[in-house]
Amino acid sequence: MSAHPPAAAAHGAGAAITTQPIQPGLSAEQLLAKLAPFNAERDPRDRWGLTVIVPASRLREVVRHLRDDPELRFGMLLDVVGIDYLAFPDHRGARYAVTYPLKSLAFRHRVTLKVWIEEEDAKVPSLHDLFKSADWAERETWDQYGIVFVGHPNLKRLLNHHEFVGHPLRKDYPCQKRQKLSTNDPMVDQLEAQLKRRGYTVVERGEAHDGVPISAVGSVPLGDRSAGAVKTSGGAGAVGAGAPATTG
Repeated sequence: MSAHPPAAAAHGAGAAITTQPIQPGLSAEQLLAKLAPFNAERDPRDRWGLTVIVPASRLREVVRHLRDDPELRFGMLLDVVGIDYLAFPDHRGARYAVTYPLKSLAFRHRVTLKVWIEEEDAKVPSLHDLFKSADWAERETWDQYGIVFVGHPNLKRLLNHHEFVGHPLRKDYPCQKRQKLSTNDPMVDQLEAQLKRRGYTVVERGEAHDGVPISAVGSVPLGDRSAGAVKTSGGAGAVGAGAPATTG
């Protein structure tokens, strides 16, 4: 489901767009020196870029420093990526890792943080309040790997059905396993409620696309048929939606 807000709302009516030139960034050695006070060390496995291993207990402190230091300004958290090293050749140490690729839009530098996580205590602090992009990325990583992000306000499944048992990207998850799921995912209802809070009315797809005036369209549930959403404040912008997803 995708939204199409009015152009003025999306870009700001009459807003001036200003740009600043990208400044030269720090070298890998300079970035490592900046992170030395946090007990950070370079990951020798990374032969393509700079990956820095940091203790889980200092993750939030390091991320805040990377974001707020005027010489660093890492303003983008690109992803949160889980890794399961079970049966990885010649691996010794913690089973799991979580990596955080960060990018500075102000400078020409990137860095990836890496946190080792023991199987017996698969937890790491959440970054949801430091970067909005961490919200869904952490949910996805928990969903697929079972790594808990402590402090996340809504840590529940994002990609898999809410009745799904297990974490399918763990190396010991049976790849041929099938699960019977008995109900529609409640995410459909949550999405409908979110659309209504934003001023949209949920309507049948046929009504939204067959030329029926918006003023004549009534609200209908998303639960058991294809639907779209039309903003009641006017305009032809619509939100399209397929039938509720089911997993077999």
